[in-house]
Amino acid sequence: MGLTPTAHGPAADPAVADRAAGVLAAMACGDALGAPYEFGPPLTADQPVGMVGGGAFGWEPGEWTDDTQMAVVVLEAAERAACAGDRLVDRLDDVVAGWVAWASDAADVGAQTRAVLAAATDDGPPTAARARAAATAHHRATGRSGGNGSLMRTAPVALAHLDDASATADAARAVSELTHHDPDAGDACVLWCAAIRHAVLAGDLDVRVGLPLLPAASRTRWDGLIAEAEGLDPADFERNGWVVQALQAAWSAITRTSLPDDGPEHLRRALEAAVRGGRDADTVAAITGALVGARWGLSALPEPWLAVVHGWPGLTVHELARRGQALAC
Repeated sequence: MGLTPTAHGPAADPAVADRAAGVLAAMACGDALGAPYEFGPPLTADQPVGMVGGGAFGWEPGEWTDDTQMAVVVLEAAERAACAGDRLVDRLDDVVAGWVAWASDAADVGAQTRAVLAAATDDGPPTAARARAAATAHHRATGRSGGNGSLMRTAPVALAHLDDASATADAARAVSELTHHDPDAGDACVLWCAAIRHAVLAGDLDVRVGLPLLPAASRTRWDGLIAEAEGLDPADFERNGWVVQALQAAWSAITRTSLPDDGPEHLRRALEAAVRGGRDADTVAAITGALVGARWGLSALPEPWLAVVHGWPGLTVHELARRGQALAC
């Protein structure tokens, strides 16, 4: 089911508009589909997955988790920026303040994200500068800041900068660095946002399109990691809480379920494959959904999913899709 596009911008084309609407909708559907299976083992190909709710945090059937919740905060900041004629990078204080407010009563907040957001409020109101400083301090103290928490929420960045690949890359890295100092996290967000943008505009799945937007020293490594993902199944990436393997698992779920007679059914196959990879199933499925939704659009999502998917702060998946499409316009 498509949405009526506005009469201007790149999403004025009905097919592009449907794909833009599919980005956040499929992200949320993947998130909700994976929620009951988070922290669980990989599933076999014949084990069914469904919008059944439950899991470690007792989610309602079809309820999205912290992955989409954090993305909604980014979406809200991007909407405010668009209304004011600004870029998303001008509203990073809004992003951080929104995350801090959200985290105060969220059911689930990643350990690294929680620590950074808490530290960002130590010396005054939360700001982007304080968050980046806290993220850097966390990295120096622990030696680790490459979790998948920034990649899972990155999809709205691509919609906010559909007109400009360089701006997409800059914003993707800037939003990532608010909580994740590790360059791998920033690189992964750049790659995924560039791929989402490309899929919306061109109707094509190509995660390598973002390689030229990475630092030159990183490109060969990431090209190899992408190739590795294309030769393995999602379940083979046992450390999918790490941003590198989360991206690899998501790209594996997309490429390993693509058939010669491909069509919108690919979206459902890819999301189910992501969930069957186990462990951080909701996050990998959310990441997968953002990109495969950008390719196949809102119209490819199964109606039973669209009927039940919802979440914080009181949104339906249809509302999320509509706002994502409007941002792209």
